[in-house]
Amino acid sequence: MKRFTIILIAVLTITTTLSAQGITGLKIIENVYNRPTGLDQEGDLTMSLINSRGDERIREIKQFLKDFGEMEKRIMFFVSPADVRNTSFMNWSYDKAGKGDDQWIYLPALKKVKRISSDSKSDYFMGSDFTYDDLGDRHPSSDTHKLLREETVEGEDCYVVESVPKEEEYMYSKTITWIIKDKWIGKKKEFYDEDEDLLKTLSVKGVDKIKDYMVITHSEMHNVQKDHTTKMELKNVKMDTGISDNKFTERMMKRGM
Repeated sequence: MKRFTIILIAVLTITTTLSAQGITGLKIIENVYNRPTGLDQEGDLTMSLINSRGDERIREIKQFLKDFGEMEKRIMFFVSPADVRNTSFMNWSYDKAGKGDDQWIYLPALKKVKRISSDSKSDYFMGSDFTYDDLGDRHPSSDTHKLLREETVEGEDCYVVESVPKEEEYMYSKTITWIIKDKWIGKKKEFYDEDEDLLKTLSVKGVDKIKDYMVITHSEMHNVQKDHTTKMELKNVKMDTGISDNKFTERMMKRGM
């Protein structure tokens, strides 16, 4: 009985502390979503695919992003190896609640730009542990958010927020995100499958300050069920260089960088 009382007091103390701060799970996720990321960005992205035996495949990508006000556009051009060279991927994320991302992929062998359907967004992107949906920018209104607690992760004070999708058929039953308080960047994120079992974990390993913007430069997605990992490393980052609007078109996907 005494042990139960101690646990109850601890839970009530945590709840009271969080309530006193006046911040909600939704507000935290909105702060992450609205964090300034610059007018545009370009950089060299290295994607490393590592299987359960430790075998590694490396893919080099040139990436461009631009803020268009009510939407953000991203385009990725695969540079190497030879079997994926000239493949390109484009994503348009909208600020409007309820409007899903538009996505396209260009496969040079088919010489055709293919639109990614909503049914295909749970597919894994180019053999990685990221789905097409993971590459988009999920709107805060798409989920119900609950602030669970506060924790310190690798010296960073974080809010821990559980997000449950409002869409019944969504690929994840829930996600739990550790968000750095003073940076509004996710430090870690857990993805749970339809049976509510842990599927994979995203860990942010590096964040650099570039032109007053906090940029994620190194992250890892580990699929715990397949024991497969994808590492993402962003280098040679340039911010606010005035990237042309024409960079983000189907014509450019076919043409390349």
